[in-house]
Amino acid sequence: MAGKNDKTGKVLTMETLNPNIKIMQYAVRGPIVARATQLEKELEKGAKKHFEKVVRANIGDCHATGQKPMTFIRQVVALCTYPDLLMKNPDFPADAKEHAKKLLAGCKGGSIGSYSASSGIDVIRKDIAAYITNRDGHPSDPEDIHLSTGASDGIKSILSLVLTGKLGKDRAGIMIPVPQYPLYTAAIAEFNAFAIPYYLDEDNHWGLDLKELKRAIDTARPECKPRAIVVINPGNPTGQVLTRENIEGIIKFAKQERLFILADEVYQHNVYAAGSKFFSFKKILMELGAGYNNMELASFMSASKGFMGECGYRGGYCEVLNLDPDVKLQYLKSISAKLCPPISGQIVIDVVVSPPKPDDPSYKLFQEEKTEVLSQLAKKAALVTKTFNSIEGVKCNEVQGAMYAFPRIFLPEKAIQAAKEKNQSPDSFYCFQLLEETGICTVPGSGFGEKPGTYHFRTTILPPLAEIEKLLKTFSEFHLKFMKQYK
Repeated sequence: MAGKNDKTGKVLTMETLNPNIKIMQYAVRGPIVARATQLEKELEKGAKKHFEKVVRANIGDCHATGQKPMTFIRQVVALCTYPDLLMKNPDFPADAKEHAKKLLAGCKGGSIGSYSASSGIDVIRKDIAAYITNRDGHPSDPEDIHLSTGASDGIKSILSLVLTGKLGKDRAGIMIPVPQYPLYTAAIAEFNAFAIPYYLDEDNHWGLDLKELKRAIDTARPECKPRAIVVINPGNPTGQVLTRENIEGIIKFAKQERLFILADEVYQHNVYAAGSKFFSFKKILMELGAGYNNMELASFMSASKGFMGECGYRGGYCEVLNLDPDVKLQYLKSISAKLCPPISGQIVIDVVVSPPKPDDPSYKLFQEEKTEVLSQLAKKAALVTKTFNSIEGVKCNEVQGAMYAFPRIFLPEKAIQAAKEKNQSPDSFYCFQLLEETGICTVPGSGFGEKPGTYHFRTTILPPLAEIEKLLKTFSEFHLKFMKQYK
């Protein structure tokens, strides 16, 4: 029977809803994005604005900004989806057909409409293990590979393992970089865990100071039980690429503090800056040798980023090293409750890790398409960095990798006060104004975390070069006008 004060008769109200859901935030799809959607609908109905369309620079959705799919990926997916094409259509290259046949042979009933094992199709796990072995120069075991619904699903599955199941000071503490990708704060809030922020050093190309890690964990110990550390490399939203020395220091810190390492490496193909190079955490862990190569590590990869940008297929995997055998059984049990990741997403990941070889008919086109995507991203990364740093009141570290810039904006006191009057953070106030006046949709830095007293926003570098140039010109005009208005 409904309570006396319950006028709706609903089981769930804002008073009875899980409180952890209410405190969850996911800035990448937050209120500014909701307003952008409203503006798009208003434009469709003929409303007059200062702009002709909304530019979605808020999320790393490559194909939504005009990137073309990789031909070979889509050919293999098409053949697996409609196997009749294998026999009836001569337009598909022989290597695409052979690839599809191999994957279909790994599917139950020879159909992608069947379930796979919870950790994924065996032949795909073997291909991923071979890719990692080749990348790192250290063997990878297919039994350590687990496919997931995008990297985010794999990340949440691992985070769930380190929870304590307790409240208050006995909650699990998860170390996360600030700025960070909002998935982590959202998941930590949902799981009722404790976020331990460690600040990246903006004045040192968003580098990671080991003294800051120590400060963060010592500060948090009275509030929680530190259990894990998250590292995003290349960085999101900050676009930095960690050095080998930095990674070694993080691993040694994690060992000293007995922390499970979660290495978010979904941007491993997206490295642009001269002198920057991607090193996987697994590679460094193994090369540090005895005492380190038995540490618990989960590393994550996705089909959504890189040169492929296949966000909608939700393909991802994690490699989980050195779990206690009994814990591994519990982990496998936990992911079995989700049955299996999407088979189409698994197929996309397989093509990423097992692309055409030099003698294959599809090799030349595949390499041309891959090179074009990555070279364009490199040009846009350099252009965005240079342009932001040429604008008074804006400072931006070099976009070394990933798909984003995270410039700092130096806002006048009058603008900060105007934001307070609207009950908004100053960078949210700025980003709302930017959207309303130009149609450019970005994400305020407060949604990712930032040092108190600093203000930022995140923008993607994904739109075509000509559109990026136009966007930057429009942004510059807006920013100078904004600064003059609130000076």
